[in-house]
This record gives sequence, C-alpha cells and structure tokens, in this order.
Amino acid sequence: MDWIKDLNRAINYIEDNLTESLEYSRIASEMNLSSFYFQKIFSVLCGCTVGEYIRNRRLTLAGSELLETDENIIDIAMKYGYDTPEGFTRAFTRFHGVTPSAARKRKMKLKSFAKLSITILVKGGESMNYRIEKKKGFKIIAKTQRFEKIEDVEGRTDIPEFWNQCHNDGTVRTLERICKKDGVLRDGIVGMCLEDSTAVKDFPYSIGAEYNGGEVPDGYTVYDIPEATWAIFESTGEMPKAIQDLWHKIFAEFFPSSDYKPSGNFDIELYTDGDMGNSDYHSEIWVAVKKK
Repeated sequence: MDWIKDLNRAINYIEDNLTESLEYSRIASEMNLSSFYFQKIFSVLCGCTVGEYIRNRRLTLAGSELLETDENIIDIAMKYGYDTPEGFTRAFTRFHGVTPSAARKRKMKLKSFAKLSITILVKGGESMNYRIEKKKGFKIIAKTQRFEKIEDVEGRTDIPEFWNQCHNDGTVRTLERICKKDGVLRDGIVGMCLEDSTAVKDFPYSIGAEYNGGEVPDGYTVYDIPEATWAIFESTGEMPKAIQDLWHKIFAEFFPSSDYKPSGNFDIELYTDGDMGNSDYHSEIWVAVKKK
C-alpha cells in the first residue's frame, strides 16, 4: 500500500508547513505525481480539495491560537497566510460562524477540522473491468471551457452542465460528423481534463473527438495526445453517476493495489453512442500509466 503511505506523507508535509507558502507541485512530489493527478486523487479519497483542506486546517489552528494565546489577531492572520485583517475575518467567520474578535471576547467554542489520516478498507464482491494497452499518439479536436477549482471531481455539477450545453448547441453533433471513425478512440465522444501549469484557480475541460485532419471549425482546438500506455476502465450505468463512481474505484482500489501509477497530465472519458440515462450505457475512462 505504498500509494496510501505516499498520500499520508503528502498530508504530513502539508501539516508541517501550514504556516508557510504551500505549492501544490511540491506537495505532489511527495507522491511522485503531477500536481494534476495529486489534486484529483486527494479530492476523491479525502472528500475535499487540497485547497479546502489547507484552508480548513489553517483556520482550525488559528482559532485555537486565538482562544489560547494573547497574540494579536492580525499576527495570527498573517501567520496563517492572510495578508489583510478583512480577508482573515471573512474566512474565519465563514468557517467558525463568528468573527475573530467576538470569538476571543466571548471565549466561544469554535469549529475544528482534524488532520486527515488515510486508510483503505479492502472489500470484496465487486470486479473492475480494465485493460492495459499501449497506443500510438493521436489528436483530439474539442471545445474547451475553463472551470473554477471549487468542488471535488465527484460532486461538481458545472461539467455536466457543459455537456448539456454542447448537446443542445450542436457541438456533439458536429463532433460526431467530423471525428475520425477508424482511429484509436473509434468514433466515441470524449471528455478530457487537462492540467494547465499556469492556472491557479481554474482548469480547462474539453469535449471532443479524435481529429481526422480536416478543417478546424471556429471555436474548436486541436490537442496532441502523445504515445502512451493506458489503463482503460469500463463503466456501465447512468451518467454522470456511473463515471463518478468509477473514478472513486480507480483511485481507491486500482492504483493502491496495482503495479501502475498515473503518468500524464490529462485523462480521457470516452462516451459511446447511446442514451446516457440508461442503466446499461457504456463508457470508459482512459488514464495514461507507467510502472511504479
């Protein structure tokens, strides 16, 4: 279970540096993963984003110091990464339900967010259908939209809304018409999550298909996907729940017990033709991998 040991080591690194500037790439290096995959894995297994965890832990410790010491509120705010008293007061009030000054004056009981410790409960009775395949490089033509890094990969609703928009405005029909029919991805429509090293508060998500080399319509972008070894996981069930459940199984069951780990800065969800609302709808998740 080195995967889980690595994740706990990353959490320990966060805890040891809560009063310092924390770079996601540095935290991710504790797991030897890209920042992209570290953030996805953390949110799926921990139930909150990395940013939420850091913020909640800092506000928990700040609350303890506020009640247990005579340190100035502004000094506590700066210690835990807030540049202004106003910013600290807003964050503190949202988390604890009371302003810092009122909490100190009334010696109120404050909210606590405990340090995480990750364990995996190994369960039987369910199988996971997957295959490992090496694929040559290919291109994807897609429409891309940026999304705020607010919710975890399982709970967010804005990406399903983007899919509805692309179905309603003809994007999906256009992709079905222009996609490469005999390519690596067959004739499926894909959702692709990309890492953008320049982005701090948002990330790009694309809806596309394998590019056939023809004319690129306005509003579409072509992405190069390099040759890679892929772990390809099969999903059967109603969207988006089935694909969200599969993501959890991949991070909670497959990677902790397999000889592989993610190797890329992107992943692909492949959607076949059919009614996504049916219980027998088929889809796949493609994750570029390498041996641990």
